[in-house]
Formats: sequence, C-alpha cells, structure tokens
Amino acid sequence: MRGKFITLEGGEGCGKSTQSKLLIEYLQQRGVEVVATKEPGSTEEGKILRNLLVTGDKDKFDAITECLLYYADRRCNLTKVVWPALEQGKWVISDRYADSTEAYQFYGYNKRVSAEVLKQLYQIVAGDFKPDLTIILDMEPEIGMQRSFAKAETMAVKELRFESRQLEFHRNLRQGFLEIAKREPQRCAVVNADQSIENLHRDIVKIVTEKLGI
Repeated sequence: MRGKFITLEGGEGCGKSTQSKLLIEYLQQRGVEVVATKEPGSTEEGKILRNLLVTGDKDKFDAITECLLYYADRRCNLTKVVWPALEQGKWVISDRYADSTEAYQFYGYNKRVSAEVLKQLYQIVAGDFKPDLTIILDMEPEIGMQRSFAKAETMAVKELRFESRQLEFHRNLRQGFLEIAKREPQRCAVVNADQSIENLHRDIVKIVTEKLGI
C-alpha cells in the first residue's frame, strides 16, 4: 500500500520544523514508518542548492533563476527521497513543498513569476503528483519574523536571505498561503501557529487523524 505524503507550510518562524519532528514522533509511536524531508536541502545535491538559495544577498538571483533552483531541488527530493519512500509504503513528512514556491515567488514577490510559469514548472517536475495533506501554519508575520531572527542567532550559517525582505513581502506571503488553502480546501488545512508548541501539535494531530484516519 502506498504511503501518505504530508507537507507543512507557512511563513518564516511559524514552527514548521518543530512540528514536523513532533508529528513524525506521533506517527512512529502508532507504528507508522516515516521519512522526514525538507525543501530545499534534503539530498546531497539539495544541500548545495539550499546554501545558494537561503544565504547571501536577497537580490542575487532573478525570478526565473530562483524558481529553477527550487525546482531542481524538488526534482532531486522527489526522485531520491519522496517517491521511493511512498512506494515502499512509508509516510513522508515534508517541511515545505511546492506551495512555498508559489507563495514566495507569486504572492510574496507580487506576481514576479506568473502563475502559468509556476504551473508549467510543477508539471514538468512532478506531473500530477500532490500531497495527500498540507497543513498551513498561520501567524502574524511580525511574530514569525521575531522568532526567525532569534533562531538565526544560534545558527553557524545565517539563513536570512528571505527574512531580510520588507514586512510587506511577508504579509503578501501569508496571504498567499491563505489563498492556496481557500483554493484547495480538500487538501489544505490552516491552523493557528501563534500558540504553545503542545497545543499546536495537538491541533495538527487532530487534522491528520480526521483527514487520513491514523
């Protein structure tokens, strides 16, 4: 039996990484074999691409170059991690996926890359494949940015290329995720991320249980 693919999405500092780990632990306790992944940077090739994408000057790439780098990482992740795991019956939990590319490149940058280009790139790289469930962690951008900068203080490599953008970018980004959820309500669920780690985890588990029956 094919496994399930769950993605966690949201703006900077919303707690995706922490909640991904907690969800994996929850599923494993219930006997589910789980693979963790993230975008960008889940494969060896992806680590190189991640360094290019999340560090350095915020304007070092034009729009299409940036999208192509994200989709190169995505293709590596799908072919080397996600699809093989799903075929083996494992569940895959991903910290970001294609909704992030749309939210950042289309909404965040105020339609710098057209919806049609993004659609074509996705079709080339992933075809008709989509997550079984996408959980969008929603919070005020100001709060998320504070969290993100605080976390960066503990990191050896400062991954602040997107955090360095204006607040308007992050507000557009948030709206983008909400628009995606509104457009695809069967796949997407929005959860309030401005609460304790424990309560947020509880809400995510409830969604996973209701949607996927685990």
